[in-house]
Amino acid sequence: MSLRHAVAGLLLLSALALPTTAGAATASPEREPVRRTSFDLQAHRGGLGLTTESSLEGFGKALRLGVSTLELDTQITKDRKVVVTHDRQVSSQKCEDTGPLRPGDPMYPYVGKYVKDLTLAQIRSIDCGYQQLPGFPEQERIENFRMVELKDVLNLVRSYGAKRVRLNIETKVEAGAPEQTAPRELFVRRVFQEIRRSGVEKQVSVQSFDWGALKEMHELAPDYPLVALTNYDFLQVGRPGASPWLGGIDADDYDGDFVRAAASVPGVTTLSPNYGFPQSGTVADPDFRFYPDEKMIRDAHRRGLKVVPWTCDDPATIGALMDMGVDGIITDYPDRVRSAMAARGMRLPTSYPAPRH
Repeated sequence: MSLRHAVAGLLLLSALALPTTAGAATASPEREPVRRTSFDLQAHRGGLGLTTESSLEGFGKALRLGVSTLELDTQITKDRKVVVTHDRQVSSQKCEDTGPLRPGDPMYPYVGKYVKDLTLAQIRSIDCGYQQLPGFPEQERIENFRMVELKDVLNLVRSYGAKRVRLNIETKVEAGAPEQTAPRELFVRRVFQEIRRSGVEKQVSVQSFDWGALKEMHELAPDYPLVALTNYDFLQVGRPGASPWLGGIDADDYDGDFVRAAASVPGVTTLSPNYGFPQSGTVADPDFRFYPDEKMIRDAHRRGLKVVPWTCDDPATIGALMDMGVDGIITDYPDRVRSAMAARGMRLPTSYPAPRH
């Protein structure tokens, strides 16, 4: 397609979601483009509404269902291993101890400790599939689940031959309390090293609430697409000085505008705000309001940026976000978003069969 046709198509279809894979084909000029054919369906922590979160079984189920992107979080252990977990502090709601790694281990019990203070062996002794996560009655519990490393998830995608699937990997640096996670430079470097070794490097984007971590990653890997996360509060609009979450940027220098502020971070291709307030609300709630709106989406698109909000599970709210023109949705229930896409006649992500052993 000529550049003229491509630009014209984007201007005419402001709600069109661009493909998440670099260099993906666009519609040919001989026919009318299909609206939002590459909507980004992201399985949050592998789809925790369906399977124990951050498990290989959950990521595999999402690949078999058919999603655009596996969304996942990382933490760094005391011995500098990259583990896939949302929580900087081992959660008693998700995990229980099975016994000390060795008699008299001074770090035992491990549940409740920060991941950064535990070795991989200590973490792997914890059962993180001992119960179904409260509030998610459809979740398949993976019995005796042990946390996996980032390299395990990357290898899983390779084993499925899932070349069209992206991995949206969060460096979960706790910028507001940096003593609770590994140091930013170490955190980012270790995640980068694992991605680089994986063989699926070109399928990866890196996201973070800590925009300083995004800047660090851009220094190491200028070609990686970066995703600026926010929950609005982290912008600290109207407060003096720069928010610790924004890597030295003061949102007030951009009139509190999330799009303009995030666009100033080198390498950012996607904005990922929480979908609305309250954070778990739905369009049926009288006090609910969306955070992304048509203006945010329009402004982002004018800058060549996508908008992929997190983490929406309610079908009616999912539909409203789609109608607003977002480029994708991060969800605990990828089956619900996939159903909404099918109902709209949108092209569905590829479903991958389980590899034969």
